[in-house]
Amino acid sequence: MDKLQIVKIGGTVLENEVSRRNFLSVFASLKQPKILIHGGGKSATALAEKMSVPVQMKAGRRITDTAMLEIALMTYGGKLNKTITAELQAMKTNAIGLSGADGNAVQAVKRPVSEIDYGWVGDVVQVNTQLFQHLCALDLVPVCCSLTHDRQGQLLNTNADTMASEIAIALSEVFEVQLIYCFEKQGVLLDIDDSSSLISELTASDFKSLQATGQIADGMIPKLTNCFHALEKGVDDIRIGPVAVLTENIPHTKIRL
Repeated sequence: MDKLQIVKIGGTVLENEVSRRNFLSVFASLKQPKILIHGGGKSATALAEKMSVPVQMKAGRRITDTAMLEIALMTYGGKLNKTITAELQAMKTNAIGLSGADGNAVQAVKRPVSEIDYGWVGDVVQVNTQLFQHLCALDLVPVCCSLTHDRQGQLLNTNADTMASEIAIALSEVFEVQLIYCFEKQGVLLDIDDSSSLISELTASDFKSLQATGQIADGMIPKLTNCFHALEKGVDDIRIGPVAVLTENIPHTKIRL
């Protein structure tokens, strides 16, 4: 199998112009086929507050009513996605910006209402593996924002960590996939304010224990849930760490079953 790197970028690295361009410079230097996945939650939250739209989060996941979906379209579905694509073009990387609706890249269903009504949030049901294969064969780099669709004309907001996980799972059938979650921290930390508390290897049982004690909380919960799901479904290698982990052997968190 050919190797494929799928990189999910988030946090301050994505939102800050200087750090984003530094990341993209490193990403553009990767020689093997690659896919970039991004969200844009901080931009969406900032715009929502400016427009007086309530921001609602439950267990690290965003509740997306109609107003928040519009904001998602404006931020990571629009400005961020096209800015990243343009910046990669400037770095001689032929990128193509995609939502899940483009080329039927990622299809989802609206999350059923149970204890929480998440609104227009989509749970992935199908990834167009052939589309991503063709794009990689053409040396085009997909830049995927975290919006999906239901094939009935409805766009849906999907957690970017989930988007990366599901695309990695689908493509692991035809590539040897390395999935890397990049952000501003060194990796998964026991103390979010102490970089020396890095967990170099994290197993599923470790995750359950640390979640129970509250040492892993908020947005790290869905990220790690997606990591272990991807490992169980055949993704070869999953790492969480800073941008430099893409090209250097530096401390980071390796996810293991």
